[in-house]
Order: sequence, then C-alpha cells, then structure tokens
Amino acid sequence: MTTKPKAKKFRIRRTGAPTGTEGTASVSPRPQPVTNVSPLRPQAATARPEAAPQPGNTPARPQRPAPETAPAAPAAMEGQVSSATETGAETEIDAIKREGLTGRQLRMARRLAQKHNLPVTSDYDAVRQLRARGIDPLERGNMLDLVVQRGGGAAEAANAEDADAQPKVQLPQTVQPRQMLPSTELSPTQRREMEIGRIQQDIMRRRRRKMLQLLTRLAFFVFLPTLIAGYYFYAVATPMYASKSEFVILQADGSLGGVGGFFAGTQFATSQDSISVQSFLESKEAMLLLDRDQNFKAHFQREEIDPIQRLSPDATNEEAYKVYSRIVTIGYDPTEGVIRMEVAAPDPQVATDFSNSLLSYAESRVNNLSGQKREDQMREARKSFEDAQKERRKAQEALVELQQQGALLDPESVITSLRGRIDNVEVQLQEKELQLAALLDNPRPSKAKVDGARADIARLNDVLDDLNARMLDTSSGENSLARLSVRIQMAQADLASRDMMLQGALQQMETTRMEANRQVRYLTVSVNPVPSEEPSYPRSFENTILAFLLFAGIYLMISLTASILREQVSS
Repeated sequence: MTTKPKAKKFRIRRTGAPTGTEGTASVSPRPQPVTNVSPLRPQAATARPEAAPQPGNTPARPQRPAPETAPAAPAAMEGQVSSATETGAETEIDAIKREGLTGRQLRMARRLAQKHNLPVTSDYDAVRQLRARGIDPLERGNMLDLVVQRGGGAAEAANAEDADAQPKVQLPQTVQPRQMLPSTELSPTQRREMEIGRIQQDIMRRRRRKMLQLLTRLAFFVFLPTLIAGYYFYAVATPMYASKSEFVILQADGSLGGVGGFFAGTQFATSQDSISVQSFLESKEAMLLLDRDQNFKAHFQREEIDPIQRLSPDATNEEAYKVYSRIVTIGYDPTEGVIRMEVAAPDPQVATDFSNSLLSYAESRVNNLSGQKREDQMREARKSFEDAQKERRKAQEALVELQQQGALLDPESVITSLRGRIDNVEVQLQEKELQLAALLDNPRPSKAKVDGARADIARLNDVLDDLNARMLDTSSGENSLARLSVRIQMAQADLASRDMMLQGALQQMETTRMEANRQVRYLTVSVNPVPSEEPSYPRSFENTILAFLLFAGIYLMISLTASILREQVSS
C-alpha cells in the first residue's frame, strides 16, 4: 500500500491536445492509471472552461451543445509544474493583447474555437489556440464558415442527443497531432504596417510632386525675372558717373531780439530757405534751365546709352523730367543744415558741369528769396515814412496860412502886449486921480495944477478906451486875434505831432534797413563737384538682390492671397 503524498496544485495536460491548452486542478504528482471510460462521452479531468468576457466585449450568446465527435481515447492525465511552454503561452497571450484586436474580432475567434471544440479560457486564448492549429481567426472565410455552420447547429445538436440516448462502445483511439503549417495570411500588424507604408509612399509622392510644382513656379516667377534683371545690370546697363557736392545756406551776422535772436546762427534760422532751395532743384523748372544751358536732353538721347535709360528723339519734358529725377538726388539734413546733391551722367565731366550749373541756379534763387524779403520789409517802412512826411507838410502849410490871415506871426504876443498897455494906462490913470484928489483937498488949490491933472485924467481915459476897444475887437468876431491864436496853437500842436510821427517813421525805416541787411542769405559751397574716375551706377549686385527680393515678395503675396481665396471658396 502506497502512501499518498501531500496534495499540491498542478496543471493538467490533455494528451493529444494542442500545446498550450491547459486546465487547472489539484492532482497527484504521480500519473494515475486510466479507468474505464463511458462509451457515450469521453471522460476529462475538468470541464471545458467558458471564455471569460473581456472588458469592452459584448456578452457571448448561450452556446449550443457541440455535436458528438468520433470516440477518442481517454486522455492520459499527467501533472507537472509550470514549464517554459506554459510561460510561452502566457507570453503569446500578452503579445496578442498588444495587437489591439477589436471586441468583434475576439467574439468571432471565441465562436470559431467553440466550433472546433477547443477548451479555451478566454478570447485571447482562443486566438492563440486557433493560430497554433494553423487557423487564422481573423480570416473572412472562417467567419463565413461559422455563419454557415450556425444553420446546421440544430440538426447536429439533435443527432448528438440521439447518440447520447443510444449507448455505443467507444474504444480508445490514438489521436495523431495535427501538423502545423505556416499561414499564408498576413497578421493584422503586418497588414497595418503595409498600409502605413503605402500611405507614407503616397504622401512622399505627393510632396515630391508639390515640391516640383513649387520649384517650377519659383523658377518662372522669381528666378527667371531675377536672372534677366541681373543680366541687364551686369551686361546691358550704361555706366553712370556721379558727381557729389554739398552746400550750406548761411545768414548774415547780426543780433536779433526775441525768438529770432535765440535761433540766430543755428540751422533752424535757414531751414525754410534750405527746403525751398531743395524743392527748386528737384523741380521741372531747374530741369528746363539745365536743358537751356547744358543741353540736358541731348546728352541722354545719344546712341551709346542703353534703351531703358535713353530718351527718344521726340521726348517730352515729362519724360525728360523722369530721367532728371532719377539722376539728380538731393537730400537735406536738418540736424546739420547741409544740402547734399549727387548728379549722375554717362560722362564724368558732363556730370560735373550739370552739378555746377545747378549750384549757380540755387545761389540765384537764394539771392532772389532774400532780396524779395528785404524789399517787402523796406517797402512798408518807406511807405510809412513818406506818409508821415506828407502829413507834416500839410500841418505846416495850415499854420503858415493861419499866420498869413491875421498879418501877424504871433497873435498871442499882440494880445499880451495890449493887455500890458491897458494895465499900464490904468495904473497911470489911478495915479492922476489920486493926484487930483490931493489937489482938491487944499482949501485954495492951484487952478492950473487942478486943470492939468484933470486934463491928464481925460487923456488917460481916452487912451484906455482906445485900448479897450482894440482889445474888444481882438477877442470878438470870426477874425479876432483870440480865435486866430487858438487856431494857430492847434496847428502848431498838429505840426509837433507830425514831426514826432515823421521822426518815428524815419527811425523805423532805418531799423528795417538794418534788419533787412541782417536777413541776407548766402549760399556757401562746402564740397565742390569733382569728376569721378569710376562709374557709380549701376550697382549690379545690390540691384540684383533687390530685384530678387522684390519678385519673391510679389510671388509670396499673390500666393497667400490665392490660398486665402481658395480656402474661403472651399469653406
């Protein structure tokens, strides 16, 4: 009698089953002998486990009993510890989980495993066991077979029940292991990689096509025009020689009061004149003067000049002015008060002559501007002085006329003299009356003295009456001396005021003349034009780069506009 060792938990392997199909049970470590097996159903160690539902999968439909297959020999039970094969099965299941199969694919694999009577523990185990038997659970044909087999399931189940009802003798049979053949179908991972590869190739093909189209458009709209412009600047354009000069507009020395004195001697004092001269040199008037004196049009109508810069024989003044604006460059620096001028021409000596002529025109214009300003100021001062002189002359003539009316140069002195004489006669008359009163106070006055005193008094009264009459005539009437004196005094006051106004006008005119002399402008040339030995234009490299940037900017702007419009229309 053998003792039974301590029970341990082992895995049961079914003999003849595919590798990797296991169940769990507690058995003896030693193999047990095969007992009698029922003739109706083969005896198994454990029941076939149902597939556990996976997360995200729908619950499986109730399974129908599988049809009875051919009697097979009872499986030999053998207990063993988990081996490398079992560990490999778990590794395969983990790999299958990482494939990312959908719930529908797992359900179809489980049904297919049920169809083949495979004892699976889960949907992933069903996929593993089907692949181990050489059956692709994801193949469309297998799914169709599964659907077809569903129609005959009821009949097979009925036959199986009949077979169970009638006991049959079933002998043990040796099941030959099924040969594992390599599958010709691709796995989902390989299929996905092939799809991704095809998509990548298509994307690369489209990118190459779009890049080729972009390069074609750039070559046509950007590189080709830039190449043409560079060819013109390097091989066709006529070289131009530039003559540079600088000049400053200065103000005459002198101190001014107020704000003018504060800005005197700085560039702000002549900024307006400098801007005016700059505008004049850039105007069509200066071009016409240059054409009159230096034959400007004829120099740019010669055959050796390239067609773009050449003037036609019948060129208008507007066309010539465009060329003039291109070759004459004038800039004013307000911080320094300097005007810089650059004149270009096909010949260096011609450029120098043009620059000298323009400098002479600018100097004449500066003189005209300051002369006109001085003349305007002096005109007002001179007019004020002449008006003061006329008014004074009128006042003097009125005084002389009044003096001639009374035949007296000074009526006031005549009136004063009459008043003095009247006062003197009144004093003498009073003395004579006092002397007569003294004589009459004697009891026996001398008749001769009394008569003499009375006679003196009578004569003094006559003289007093005469003087009073003359005084009355002088102070009454239209031609009286008093009225004449008042008019003469008014005329003298008017003459005195006119004298003061004339003096003020004369002083103002002198001040204005001094101010006008201080406002004289002078054009001083600080840098004289000198003929150039090397051509200054065209600047081939800079102009070519500028043309490239210009064409690229235009193309980019048009492309962005077209893309925006296309997006708006498509949306």
